This record gives sequence, C-alpha cells and structure tokens, in this order.
Amino acid sequence: MAGKTQRGKQATQPRKTALTHTIADFEPAFWPDEQPVDNAVVMTMGALHEGHAALIRAARKEVGADGRVAVTVFVNPLQFAAGEDLDRYPRTLAADVRLAEEAGADVVFAPLPEEVYPNGEPQVRITAGPMGERFEGASRPGHFDGVLTVVAKLLHITDPDFAFFGEKDAQQLAIVQRMVADLDFDVEVIGVPTVRESDGLALSSRNRFLSEDERARALTLSAALFAGRDVAAQGPKAVRAAAAAVLDAAEGITLDYLALIDPDEFVEAPDDFQGEAVLAVAATVGSTRLIDNVRIIVR
Repeated sequence: MAGKTQRGKQATQPRKTALTHTIADFEPAFWPDEQPVDNAVVMTMGALHEGHAALIRAARKEVGADGRVAVTVFVNPLQFAAGEDLDRYPRTLAADVRLAEEAGADVVFAPLPEEVYPNGEPQVRITAGPMGERFEGASRPGHFDGVLTVVAKLLHITDPDFAFFGEKDAQQLAIVQRMVADLDFDVEVIGVPTVRESDGLALSSRNRFLSEDERARALTLSAALFAGRDVAAQGPKAVRAAAAAVLDAAEGITLDYLALIDPDEFVEAPDDFQGEAVLAVAATVGSTRLIDNVRIIVR
C-alpha cells in the first residue's frame, strides 16, 4: 500500500470515477502515481442521496482539486442483528457511482463481503465499550462493534488523511472519533451537518421504504427536535418536555427513545447541564426505523 507521502496526484480536469471491487484494484486506482497529496474517504452503505453527496463535496473541498476522494459502498453484515433489514437494505450501485462522480469522487470501492472478510466473520473485533451500549446500542446490541470493526478495516485499506461522516448518525460519529483517538489512528474524522428535505425530514436511505402517509408521520421526529431546539435557552427540562409533547401527540409512530445527550461521553445530560448537546430521537414508522438529531446550545 502506498504511504501517506506517496499518493496519486489528480490533474485539475473533469473526473471519471473509477469503480473497484477488490483491494488489489482499489490501490492503483486511488494512488495512480507517487505525488504527495491529501486524500479523504467517505464510508457508506450505498443507496446514496444528497446527504452523501454533501459528504463527498466536503471531502473534495478539504483535499482540494488535486487531492483524492474515495467513497466506499459496503452493506456491512456485522452491524445488522437477526431480524434487521440486511437483505432489505437498498442496493443501487450504478446510481451510487453516478452520484459519487457528480459530487467529486475519484474512486468508488464496492467490495463483496468475502473481500472485506476473506476468512468469514472475524473472530477478533473492535468493541465500542460503554459508549456503544447506550441509545442506539441499547436498541441494537452489538451494532457499534460491527460498525467499528468495518470502519477500522476500511481505514486500513484506504489509508486516508481525512474521513467524513454525517452528523445524522451522531452516536456513530462520536464512537468513531473516540476509536480514532483511543487507538491512535492517523486520520482526522470530520462530521458534516445533516441534510434535510425542505419540510425538515432528515435524508436517509431508509426513507424510500416509507409510504406517503408514513412519510407524513415521520415528520413528527424532526418537528419534535425543532420544538426542543426552540426552547434550548430554558434548560434541559424544557427541551425534553417540548420535544416529548410533540411525540406524545403524534399517531402512527412507535418511539424507541428521546434523549438529550452530552456529546463528550454520549450520556444523558443532567438537568443542570449547560453547553452543546445532542437532542436525539429514534422511532419506527410503519416497518421502518428512523433516527434523527439536532445539535443545540443549552443554557
């Protein structure tokens, strides 16, 4: 693998995004010559949308016209528990490559599971620890262990200077940042703000599973978050109460959790908390589980 001072230089001309499926093909596509340039990776499970495009554009801006941007497309089986939607998860690779190219990616790496896990499911995995047992981790035991294991592998394969993740998956972002800090990965992890539809619905690959009626009901999640954000100056109790009132009045959603979170350790913020916090919600609409959050300043 090329070192961080020996990476391909991309001329400032229209890009043609390469599609690769193996590590052997990815390396020469991502590092075609020996010029030292910055590079970045955007990790996805595919079914790309404008939220992913925002990540790719942010990566391109960070590394510049001559840098390199890779997008990984891999539906990671380790982060799906029994009964979750692994087989149902949308796979739209041709459209993904087009979106990645339009947003400024140089390479799309879309491996099969046997390429990422050549010996089957790995016996040794990275554990998310206590941060991975709360909120999403409580609802999906082992999920973040699967996330960190594949993120670590993809960081080794792509060897980037920068890795971009969406703030919509706030707990995932926090846990990846903690892994990178605790285990001395030589990469800077950068969060990118959530992209929303004009009516407030957070973009998600799972939104395509919603019927028209379910989509309308799903707007309750962002409405609750915005209601809490609007009273942030009144303190944590007011934030929780305002968001809960919107959810309590809603029909057709099954609430998993609503939490005001201290982002440093990703724990529930106490009632006297002040500063930046994450107001997060998870709920099921129809058969589709959705998550959303907003970052607020609590006074």
